[in-house]
Amino acid sequence: MTDAPREAAPRRAISQPEFVAMMAVLFATIAFSIDAMLPALPQIAAELSPEAPNRAQLVLTSFVLGMGVGTLIAGPLSDALGRKATITGAVGLYCVGAAMAIYATSLEMLLAARVIQGLGAAGPRIVSMAMVRDLFEGRAMARIMSFIMMIFVLIPAIAPSIGSLIMMGFGWQGIFAAFILFGLIGASWLNLRQPETLPADRRRPLNTVALKEAFLEVVRHRMVRLYIVVLTLGFGQMFAFLSSIQQIYDEIFGKADSFPIWFAVAGILSGGGTILNATLVMRLGMRRLAIAAFATQTVIAGSLLVVSLLGLMPDALAFPAFWLWSISIFFMAGLVFGNLNALALQPMGHIAGMAASVVGAISTVFAVVIAAPIGLAFDGTLVPLTAGTLICSGLAWWLMRQSREADPEPKRMIPTH
Repeated sequence: MTDAPREAAPRRAISQPEFVAMMAVLFATIAFSIDAMLPALPQIAAELSPEAPNRAQLVLTSFVLGMGVGTLIAGPLSDALGRKATITGAVGLYCVGAAMAIYATSLEMLLAARVIQGLGAAGPRIVSMAMVRDLFEGRAMARIMSFIMMIFVLIPAIAPSIGSLIMMGFGWQGIFAAFILFGLIGASWLNLRQPETLPADRRRPLNTVALKEAFLEVVRHRMVRLYIVVLTLGFGQMFAFLSSIQQIYDEIFGKADSFPIWFAVAGILSGGGTILNATLVMRLGMRRLAIAAFATQTVIAGSLLVVSLLGLMPDALAFPAFWLWSISIFFMAGLVFGNLNALALQPMGHIAGMAASVVGAISTVFAVVIAAPIGLAFDGTLVPLTAGTLICSGLAWWLMRQSREADPEPKRMIPTH
């Protein structure tokens, strides 16, 4: 009597360096999709919205809007269908949106394509994090994420340079072709090399009732609501900055041609924020670092606003001051976003996956509501952006100080061995 057929043994896990590199590429889908578009905004404005060039900024915020909505469903879908299938399907949607953008003949068509592209991009962004969690936990997960972020920071830093090079030969439509190639590389790498990290016996049926209950539990928790508002303010000022930065380099400082280089150097330097956070968070705590970051940004943005309104900035110092400020904005991101997410999810451990989707979706979608008006208010000066940043950082600083008394952060546990 022959033995019953056995299931094929799972493929051997890939090496840790290859896994880290693969996750960094998937994780960077959103950053690449935003930052590579920055050099293209003037050309898009000239072709599709010459009467209102500021509207070209909506190419960024429409993508973020789609990403925010997609964030709500990508996690639960991956719990039901598996990580690889969800990422593969999401990349397919992302490529469809990019293909639609190539043939867009109006700004409205381009914005609709970008929303679809954002919906798809949420898959690799969210589900890649779930894959890391499937394989690692605790300090091992933190270590892997640190390696991923070290690689990740290089991709958004060089993305505008890549976008500029592509535009030289193929116009702004060529950038969307590059997005399709980028997505296919990531999905192919995943499917060819990485075994599934969520076995069938650990999957959970897609449950809209459970998602609704998680949503209600998140929004009913007072402190989680507060951290979501702070995250929204932080994301809002970041997206507003990214939306305006190309016009600022071009129209205020006349540095459109060298913009990708300045942006790359600033991005690489600001990567120290993530390293500093990893170094200090165990000693100082998540809340204290976030408070310090928002307080510092409030002072910097307020000072730049006053100087701009009064015309006190010497011409020779105007661009260096702005460039250093841009570094501080990106540096701040490394000190606040991970910490705020951790604080928001701290009381939600029993529904961590769904809670992460809800927190990410709400904060991202409402950040667009903040960022779009700030970007559209660009008037050839730094005033709208510095004023918006001052308000966002100031409110975030005040809210975080309020949270200190209402929700004391647990003290770091001291090892006993």
